[in-house]
Amino acid sequence: MSFRGGAACPKRVSGTKRPRRHVYSLNIVSFMWRRGYRYALAVSKGLFTPGNITQIELSTPINAPIGRCFDLSRSIDLHMESTKQTGEQAIAGRTSGLIELGETVTWRAKHFGIWQNLTSKITEFDYPNYFTDEMVSGAFKGFRHEHLFFTVNNQTVMKDIFAFESPYGRLGRLVNFLFLGRYMQKLLKERNRVIKEAAETAD
Repeated sequence: MSFRGGAACPKRVSGTKRPRRHVYSLNIVSFMWRRGYRYALAVSKGLFTPGNITQIELSTPINAPIGRCFDLSRSIDLHMESTKQTGEQAIAGRTSGLIELGETVTWRAKHFGIWQNLTSKITEFDYPNYFTDEMVSGAFKGFRHEHLFFTVNNQTVMKDIFAFESPYGRLGRLVNFLFLGRYMQKLLKERNRVIKEAAETAD
């Protein structure tokens, strides 16, 4: 099951100029090429079950430098600002500032009327191209959130690839289909809205 953000690309009309393609760094190309291997490794470690993964993809254009967007995306303080509706707070590990490679953060938030703790770790990091955080412990069976940044027509495009698996097998898949996938997509969109606003209004 997959949720994808952003508008579909329109068909090219004869006689019109072809739009500029994304400008990918070599690091981004290498990162994307290795994705299949990393997911296979995650499955082999029991982090994911084949066929049970829900994936959400979002692309957010931002009128700001790529480095600023990258840093705001890994800001603990801005993340808490974007999740005020769930009361989310960083309670252990890195609890403020910019999270770095190998660091963990434990979040406490209220979802569906229940207070929950979740710990994630930054497992990949290449400034200002991409970073990845993965769940160490929490309510999911596993999740992996890839944050990618590239330049398009003098804008920064921030791309999220959020893959997660709920526990309880078929019941978990049903929960994802009925409401959890859309709930997570809504949280990610709000987070991205706050990042975009902060990046575009910075001095």
